[in-house]
Amino acid sequence: MATSGMSGPVAQPEALSTRDARLDPFPWYREMHEESPIRYDEDRECWDVFRYDDVHDVLHDPETFSSERPLTAQGEGETDGMALETMLNTDPPRHDELRKVVDDPFKPGAVKHLAPHIRDITNEYIDAVVDDGELDVVADLATPLPVTVIAELIGVPADDREQFKQWSDTIVEGPEAATVSAETVKEAQLQAQAEMATYFTELIERRREDPRDDLISDVIHAEVEGTTLSEGETLGFLALLLIAGNITTTNLITNAIRCFATLPDGIESVRDIASLELAVEEVLRYQSPIQAVSRVATTDTQLGGHSVEAGDRVVVWNGAANHDGDKFDDPGTFVPDRSPNQHLAFGSGVHFCLGAHLARLEARVALSTLFDRFETMQLAETELQPVESTFLYGVQRLPVQFST
Repeated sequence: MATSGMSGPVAQPEALSTRDARLDPFPWYREMHEESPIRYDEDRECWDVFRYDDVHDVLHDPETFSSERPLTAQGEGETDGMALETMLNTDPPRHDELRKVVDDPFKPGAVKHLAPHIRDITNEYIDAVVDDGELDVVADLATPLPVTVIAELIGVPADDREQFKQWSDTIVEGPEAATVSAETVKEAQLQAQAEMATYFTELIERRREDPRDDLISDVIHAEVEGTTLSEGETLGFLALLLIAGNITTTNLITNAIRCFATLPDGIESVRDIASLELAVEEVLRYQSPIQAVSRVATTDTQLGGHSVEAGDRVVVWNGAANHDGDKFDDPGTFVPDRSPNQHLAFGSGVHFCLGAHLARLEARVALSTLFDRFETMQLAETELQPVESTFLYGVQRLPVQFST
């Protein structure tokens, strides 16, 4: 069943083609757990894997299930057609060598000191809407906060951060993807990649001449096996950090408010830090910001009794794994103090999310700051629209009414 064009994007399953299904994919996951825990989708030319143990096994076997695939930036001049090498699309040992370049700044001890500054940024965004009595969690807080934090760490000038927000949104979701053609979306995504690559190429040159205390300077001057990174590797690093820093935390904060609103005592049910920490982990399990990732089989192999051929695309649904009743008691219920909670929201194995600790910190600080500033919060009346992405889980807007 080896697929052709396996480096391209994976289409959305027919079962998730409607708005309602994308907002609530969990009944489909339950059905797949019971009827087809591993299946081959002829229309999408890929394997889908749903159960926790199978997803875990695939993620922990990069030799058999590879992440390698090209990420191309159609930029100007030297960046034309350049294949960007990132940790996401490489396997060990190269993956491990690249990860070492930026691993230290994202470890728990390193990100912990950012908490006061994250709180200050959160307060600035709240101040901008506090007189309105309502905020859109997505646009007013959950989107700009992680972009600002990661852009500051990388060394992107403050005046350019809104542009990066637009680029990352387009690359991940496409421009109003529900209302335009697939060709238009693809063209816009390639254009955003090109503009981002061109911008970074110019910024890299400035940092070579004038190094600063930021990740751009660190990456430029880092050595792997005695040599500095290629331009494609450097561009890949910076693009990955900005995009990943946006989408994961944005959806985590937004999904947390949605989950908390379902509790008997409402959004404010988890005000204290101890319960908030557990609750954020349960949000990650219950409404994982990233629902699935794809791999490519490097050799003929067996997966759960199925014969997978070399070249086959394999999509592992970590969102479904996190709702597996064999791993979690009452998986269809949001349990804010669930413990233990060994979810796979950030992946597992060598590709465990680099920014997991930062995303957790940003979510806890942002949510606790909201609780400190607002006496009450409740969801405003609105028809939710899912983000337009195959594998991401979140909503485009989430209006919340509050009192101080």
